[in-house]
Amino acid sequence: MTLPRPQALLFDWDNTLVDTWAVIHQALNVTLRAMGQAAWTLEETRARVRASARDSFPELFGSRADEAMVLFYGTYEQEHLTHLQALPGVEEMLAGLAADTCYLGVVSNKKGSILRREAAHLGWDRWFGRLVGAEDAAADKPARAAVDLALESSGLAAGPEVWFVGDTDIDMTCAHAAGCTPILLREAAPAPGEFGAHPPHRHAATCAELMACIREV
Repeated sequence: MTLPRPQALLFDWDNTLVDTWAVIHQALNVTLRAMGQAAWTLEETRARVRASARDSFPELFGSRADEAMVLFYGTYEQEHLTHLQALPGVEEMLAGLAADTCYLGVVSNKKGSILRREAAHLGWDRWFGRLVGAEDAAADKPARAAVDLALESSGLAAGPEVWFVGDTDIDMTCAHAAGCTPILLREAAPAPGEFGAHPPHRHAATCAELMACIREV
């Protein structure tokens, strides 16, 4: 398929730009155990964590969802900056895109205040027009509201010229919901039927491959 030339790129955060899985996994298991539930393996955490806590915790913890959110975020914030790691090639990619004056934003299901603290810790907040996390918009990803908020200061509207770059099904679903171009950024190629009715328009295994896709158009 022909790629439209991007006027903006919106990125997922966790496991697209940074690796925080170990801390997410640890905080989630502290919460699960406190709520009387069995801990998850790291593989289960990677496979099952998609939606924001606002959306997923009521299903997981029922009437104790608010209590669980307080515990989860309190545990996560104790060590998240210590273990925060940029994924390979991300910093160079973002710097290059910003130098090309491409509008950059983030749409994440990480709590917005924590997301912005992590971006500031890495010194990346200077590259993004807006970093939108859970509870910032009227509804969290995959709702279109989060995309519209991320673009609010850009003068751009959601559409094919906005590439939505992420690593999971919820990112591709969000891109389709907003009419953006869905780009899968992860090492593993998409499996047949993995994304159902919301497939990526293009797969890039590395940041260098993503930059090549941009140069292509």
